[in-house]
Amino acid sequence: MLHWIWVLIVGGVIGLIAGALTGYGRSMNWIANIVAGLVGSTLGQALLLGEWGPQVADMAIVSSILGAVILVIVVAFFVNRFRTA
Repeated sequence: MLHWIWVLIVGGVIGLIAGALTGYGRSMNWIANIVAGLVGSTLGQALLLGEWGPQVADMAIVSSILGAVILVIVVAFFVNRFRTA
């Protein structure tokens, strides 16, 4: 049980970092940060660098942040595109 709480916390921090790096951090709430961190971590480890670099809560930090940054940019692109349409 404690492991899953730790995973949620680390996922939230990864999402927060990704939002800050992309400039979309103010428009994301804490649930969006956690989702972006967890999904970005999964994408980053599966598609980009694997489990390279330091790991916290079974998530490789470098590839997780890169995956979350890419995810936030893609989602923001589509949200902005549908907003203006």
